[in-house]
Amino acid sequence: MTKNWRLILRVFLPFVAAYYLSFLFRTINATVAGSLTSEFGLGAGDLGLLTSVYYLTFAAAQIPIGILLDRYSPGLIQGAVMVAAAVGAALFAVSDNFWLLLGGRALIGLGVAASLTAGLKALVLWFPSERIPLLNGLMIMLGALGALTATLPAEFLLVSMGWRALFVLLAIASAGCALIIYFVVPEVSAAMSVAGGPTPNSLRTIYADPRFWRLAPLSATCIGTAWALQGLWAAPWLSDVEGLDRSGLLWHLLIMAIALSLGGLLWGIAVDRVRRRGIGPRPLLGLVAVMFIAAQLALILRWPLPSYVPWIVVAAVGAGTVLSYAILAEYFPKELAGRANAALNVFHIGGAFVVQYMTGLLVQLWAPTNGHYPEIAYQTAFAFNVGLQIVAGVWFALT
Repeated sequence: MTKNWRLILRVFLPFVAAYYLSFLFRTINATVAGSLTSEFGLGAGDLGLLTSVYYLTFAAAQIPIGILLDRYSPGLIQGAVMVAAAVGAALFAVSDNFWLLLGGRALIGLGVAASLTAGLKALVLWFPSERIPLLNGLMIMLGALGALTATLPAEFLLVSMGWRALFVLLAIASAGCALIIYFVVPEVSAAMSVAGGPTPNSLRTIYADPRFWRLAPLSATCIGTAWALQGLWAAPWLSDVEGLDRSGLLWHLLIMAIALSLGGLLWGIAVDRVRRRGIGPRPLLGLVAVMFIAAQLALILRWPLPSYVPWIVVAAVGAGTVLSYAILAEYFPKELAGRANAALNVFHIGGAFVVQYMTGLLVQLWAPTNGHYPEIAYQTAFAFNVGLQIVAGVWFALT
């Protein structure tokens, strides 16, 4: 029992802290978008690019990080790359033009790129395999509290100290997290090490597996879209289409953050329960995809539902990585866990980048009225995303 608590304190919680910051950075622009737009005169396309460049650098780093995680200690890799997040947040705080903002945001994406995959790898190395799905769910649940912090708590700091001081605070937190992980997480023992385990063609093996290509499109279009919407476009929709004031908007974002956090725990428990009945996680992912498409259609078609309902579903789907990684764990041995998770994460993050940026480009095809884009602009952009998900869902089902 003492050993378990030591592992929780020295392994689980430090990586949860890094994942918490990753979620906070991912969704903070939805709260500070108004301040950035007014100060720098950003359009919808500029705002979409500024927010989504986080995903671009995040995705670009996934494969190298996955290879490094299968060769070196997750603590070493996570502690090293987290420094970039601290530098990026500091640069964002002192930026006086759009391009410096973009550079700072890109560095932040690079700095938190290992947050999930390093945490998942650490759990595989130090905890029993039968507990991994539940621990994955707990990690995502606790990490998703960062999205919650990016709503009303961040708004309080935004009003009291301004967005620049807020990002200075985030830079300090990132540097502190990097130091804690580097010095607190134990080294990987020789018995646990998988260095040299994966063959040079192991990444090719993952990408050559047809099961991976059945999973990746659906996982990417659903989870990537959920991240893109919660991280940015939920706020403009609630403001422009629903006509909510600042308080109502932030309460919606807060409830969505809670749904995201609880979704991680829910999916982890669901995988654990269905496995005891001899059922794999694959059907669960299909069910979640159907729920997600229905929630978006409810928004697009303006079904007479409380606005909280579809957005809660959208947010909860953002924690669906628990299901996707559980499916991957059945396909590949743990010696390839870092690379397999990273290979899929490229699709998640890449999907979020494309959706977040393309949504902005589609929305700005319509001229704003009094600073608000028309309902049809968002409906068109959201419908395009749903079309991609339906195609990916059909492909996923044809196994």
